[in-house]
Amino acid sequence: MTDKSNKIKAAFFDIDGTLLSFRTHRVSQGTIRAFDRLHRAGIRTFISTGRPMVLIPPMPVDFDGHITMNGGLVFTPDTTLLSNPLPMQDSQAWLDHAKRHNLCTMYFTADSMMASQLSPEGLQLREQLEFQLPPVVPIDDLRPIEAYQIIAVMPPSMDEAVAAAMPHCRLPRWHPAFTDIVAADNSKAVGMDAICRHFGIEQAETIAFGDGANDIEMLQWSGIGIAMGNAADTVKDAADMVTTDVDNEGIEHAVNEILAL
Repeated sequence: MTDKSNKIKAAFFDIDGTLLSFRTHRVSQGTIRAFDRLHRAGIRTFISTGRPMVLIPPMPVDFDGHITMNGGLVFTPDTTLLSNPLPMQDSQAWLDHAKRHNLCTMYFTADSMMASQLSPEGLQLREQLEFQLPPVVPIDDLRPIEAYQIIAVMPPSMDEAVAAAMPHCRLPRWHPAFTDIVAADNSKAVGMDAICRHFGIEQAETIAFGDGANDIEMLQWSGIGIAMGNAADTVKDAADMVTTDVDNEGIEHAVNEILAL
């Protein structure tokens, strides 16, 4: 671990369950200390999230760039590195399915968010992630709009049928009540690759922190993949290292270990 830590130049962070506690919805003091230590060591820090920018709250730490919507839109303060929305034929197929089954759907564009309706499960998502309710519009009003990501509020039993109807997309499910829908070639790992090429950083010079199923590719791609203690076993199995949970300063513990006190 020490040999690797001497080469770290970039750290990537999931938001929910990693940077933000599901209990407090805040960045902990230990995480703030960890970011200060990373920056003093010359290590760049990046967000890597399924959220769109409109749902990323202000945070007391700084970032050199953002991977948003599971790699659908990736940018630094100066430039957009990747912009890859869902194919229109696939988003139409989802809207057909959602209309037929009367499902809640949340639609993310490059700079906004809308919902076709708000079911109890959709409200549960809002409470879990603590964001403002999006504008609710008739589902057919979404048809001409280019989506970078869709949140489909549906049971896992529907995943196979929806995936078959959307062959150019994939469904990285991270909750039993809903799943993300993204373009098939979008992922947090793809976003990391774009950022590293932009800054001249090697894959082996990265660390990544995550807790959800949509973080697995990111943890596997990074030089050191770190699963939070609150992560599912499948996420922990994909990681090089497991730290303590988000409510017990998992990021700070891992940063201290990697940078070798």
